[in-house]
Amino acid sequence: MSDKFNGIRVEFHILQSFPVSCLNRDDLGSPKSAVIGGIPRARVSSQCWKRAVRMQMHELGQPIASRTKLIVRAIADACLNAGATEEQAVQCGQWTAAAFAKKVENGVSDTLFFISDSECTGIAQKFAENSFREIKDKDLQKVCKGALNPAHDGLDIALFGRMVANAADMNVEAAASFAHAVSTHRVDPEIDFFTAVDDCRKEEESGSAHMGSLEFNSATYYRYVSLDLGQLAKTLKNDDLTAPVEAFVKALFLAVPSARQATMSAACPWDEAIITVRRGQRLQLAFNTAVRTSAEKPDLVANSIAALKQHFADAERMYGSLFGLKAKWEINQQTGSIDEVVGGLKQTLAAL
Repeated sequence: MSDKFNGIRVEFHILQSFPVSCLNRDDLGSPKSAVIGGIPRARVSSQCWKRAVRMQMHELGQPIASRTKLIVRAIADACLNAGATEEQAVQCGQWTAAAFAKKVENGVSDTLFFISDSECTGIAQKFAENSFREIKDKDLQKVCKGALNPAHDGLDIALFGRMVANAADMNVEAAASFAHAVSTHRVDPEIDFFTAVDDCRKEEESGSAHMGSLEFNSATYYRYVSLDLGQLAKTLKNDDLTAPVEAFVKALFLAVPSARQATMSAACPWDEAIITVRRGQRLQLAFNTAVRTSAEKPDLVANSIAALKQHFADAERMYGSLFGLKAKWEINQQTGSIDEVVGGLKQTLAAL
């Protein structure tokens, strides 16, 4: 593997609007928010959108790993397939969980663990070679690390990283970095009051059987995502990044957080995206000044697009020779397509 991708990133500057929605809730059920430039904004956390991308990768046919506290059962099932008895399988699962987690009770660890099927199979094979007897913690961790196969079923581990407090050797540095999505403009949450009618009520009865309320908002979000090609190649141990980059870009384009989709169906495409391949540090564009509308410019999305282009041009000018631009695409709902971006990325990667 060469180092030709070191320091090179694919960066996505995305504007995406959603009408009535609640894509990401806080502990009180309200849409998440942040104050930026002294103005309240709508916010969707990076973790929320990363999970949506992981799930979308699966929908597109890409095998993904599992984030679970049920390590005992995952390893036990793999050991059963490797020829262990039920008792042996459960015991092997408990030994493995103890090697990765601080505390395990009733087959459930105290923390979520990111593990792929190939790692479970590798651990089970190691136990089978040892006649399903106990294996030292360090040896189990080495087996797990060696069995990780991002090209097969652990691409999401390579993209989003893994941190194991009790087994630092198993840590994987994330290739993809997600900023919190924030609205380009001021957003104040609103309240939806609703009622429900009992279909089986008597004719003489009136009124609702249930009343409730929930908060929602409407926003045009600026999303910044960076994909470190050098880190991805290092984790994959492969210079051929065509397939993983294509899977990530397509999932990023389609993914939408799943919250309240049945009642609000927030499934809007990108309004605008500037996508670059650059050598250099990450570059998020800060919408510190909230975008506004006026009688002359009443379109909030169009104003946000204009602001995005101006922010990008200003940053490119300021960085000068340090901007390190290799390729650039701009797509919106009038021109360009995600297929053109994927095709262009493939050509750019091949030419690096």
